[in-house]
Amino acid sequence: MPDWDLLQSLHAVLEAGSFSAAARLRRLTQPTLGRHIDQLERQLGAPLFLRSPRGLQPTDLALAFRPHLADMAAAAAAADRDATGVASGEGGVVRVAASEVVGIEVLPEILARFREKHPGVTIELVLSNRNEDLTRRDADVAVRMSRPTQNSLVAKKVGEVKLGFYATPAYVQKHGEPTTFDELERHTLIGFDREFPELAADLSLDRPVTRDIFALRTDNDVAQLAALKAGFGIGVCQKRVGRRNGLVPIMHDKFGFKLDTWVVMHETLRGNVRMRLMFDHLARELAAYAAEGA
Repeated sequence: MPDWDLLQSLHAVLEAGSFSAAARLRRLTQPTLGRHIDQLERQLGAPLFLRSPRGLQPTDLALAFRPHLADMAAAAAAADRDATGVASGEGGVVRVAASEVVGIEVLPEILARFREKHPGVTIELVLSNRNEDLTRRDADVAVRMSRPTQNSLVAKKVGEVKLGFYATPAYVQKHGEPTTFDELERHTLIGFDREFPELAADLSLDRPVTRDIFALRTDNDVAQLAALKAGFGIGVCQKRVGRRNGLVPIMHDKFGFKLDTWVVMHETLRGNVRMRLMFDHLARELAAYAAEGA
C-alpha cells in the first residue's frame, strides 16, 4: 500500500485539477507535490496523469483511486476532529454542513450564539447544495431541507420554512405588482439555468416551469438572492429572509410552498458532548426561526 502522504497528494490533484492548486491545498511546494506523484507512479508502475491541451487529465488508474481516496480523506479528517476533542478535554471541532443560502443568511447569528455559550468549540462550516455524506463523516452535523433516508442517522424535524415570490420596493414602485400568473410572466423574473430544481416539479402553477421565463438564469441560489435584493426582478426566497431584507411579498395569497427543515447527525456521535450540544442548539434555534417565518 502506498504511503498515505503520497495518496493525500494524489487526492489533492484529483480534487483541485492541477499540481499548483493541489500544492496550495496541501500547503506544499509544487516540486514536492510533483515528487509525490512521480514516486506513486513508480510504485504503481503506470502513469496517473496525462498532460493535454485541455490540461491535466487523470488516467483510469487515478480515477480508480478517486472514490477510495475520498472515503479515506473523510475518515482521516473525522479522526482528527475526534482526537482534537479528546486531547483538549473540553471543546474540539464540529463540522457543520448546510445549503449555501442557509449557511449565509440563517446560520451566522445562530452559530455566533453557540460560540458565546461554548467558546472552546471550533466550528467548520461546509456550504453546498449537495447533501454531504454523514455516513462517512464528510460533516458531523447537517441542516437539511428534506427528510434524510439513511438508517444510520439521527434526525430531528424542527419545522417548515416558507418560501414565496419577492421583489424590492423600488422594483414594485417602478414596474407594479402582478396579481395573476399571466401578469407575473410579463415581469422580470429570476430563476434557474441548467439544473432543474426538484421542487419546481412539485409546484402547482397550472403551467410548466421552464428556464425560458427567466430574465436572469443561474443555478447558484446565493446569486439569485443577491440579484433579488439588488432589485433585478422578482424571485423566490424564504419568507423570513425576505422580511429581514425589506422585500415585498408578491402574490402571497396565490403562491407559496414549504420546505421541511431537519437537523441530522450520525448515530455514533450521540455520546459526543460537543456534537450533541451543536445538534440541540441548531434544533432549538432553527425551530424558532421556522416558527417566526410561519
